Amino acid sequence: MACITISGYPCSGKTHRALQLKRYLEQRLADPAYEGPKLNVSALNDADLNLERTVYNDGRAEKPARAAYLTAINRRLSKDSLLILDGMNYIKGYRYQIYCAAREAGVRVCTVFVACTPEQSKAWHDTRPAEEQYDPATLDNLILRYEEPSSMVRWDSPLFTVAPEDEDVPGDAIWQGIISGVRRPPNRATETVVKPPTDILHTLEQTTTAIVGLIRSAQQSLPSQDSGGTVSLPLSSELKFSLTLPNRNVTTAELQRLKRQFITAHKKAMSQSVVGRAEMDWSEGKIAGKFVDYIEENFNAS
Repeated sequence: MACITISGYPCSGKTHRALQLKRYLEQRLADPAYEGPKLNVSALNDADLNLERTVYNDGRAEKPARAAYLTAINRRLSKDSLLILDGMNYIKGYRYQIYCAAREAGVRVCTVFVACTPEQSKAWHDTRPAEEQYDPATLDNLILRYEEPSSMVRWDSPLFTVAPEDEDVPGDAIWQGIISGVRRPPNRATETVVKPPTDILHTLEQTTTAIVGLIRSAQQSLPSQDSGGTVSLPLSSELKFSLTLPNRNVTTAELQRLKRQFITAHKKAMSQSVVGRAEMDWSEGKIAGKFVDYIEENFNAS
């Protein structure tokens, strides 16, 4: 349903705001007045993945840590969940990756910016236990490299800012954004390829050959080769189709030509099939039904 990215300086109170938001969303979902789908609220942070703060001391260690976090995001994104990302999320390019993952999953997005000054961040950092602190040089580097979210870019919007003096997150506004906001469809760069079955070419060939044979047998059972009419095509005991033949003799060569055209079109569809653009049912029954319709359309057009 939604992916909510929390962003801010280190030790700015991101986890505190994430917990406030989680409680608010759970209360809204538990409200008797709520009549929407059943949703699960969860939060994901570095501790959930056992990522130590020391990974940010070295860029070579930070890169696989960010990749592990993004992988966890992809696993948890779904249309029946509200996922709160309580991570660093300080690089705009990384927030764009999260945005693309959310679009691919078909869920809404929003960003919550936990605002504070670098001085406040450092002061709050110094009050934490030693095991929860960053190396001083790492803290300075993370603050220096932080890229503030902007409502002007699509991957950060809608953007909600929480000031240090705010007692709570803007729950109502966030709720409206993730429940009734715009759900952007995946673009060509983020679409998931739908892979047809490995035996699809065999199924295409076998099914269309069987249909051609049934049509030839049905035509031979007619009073004359050039008399039309509706014939039955029993592919199996469960799969039975009907076809209206034209008032002329349908040759084997014509049926073989239509079969080749049908298979060629489906081979092309296989190479282009992506979610939301060309989803297909590759079962024997579906292929047979489409082939019968294709033949009948060509008979009517000729």
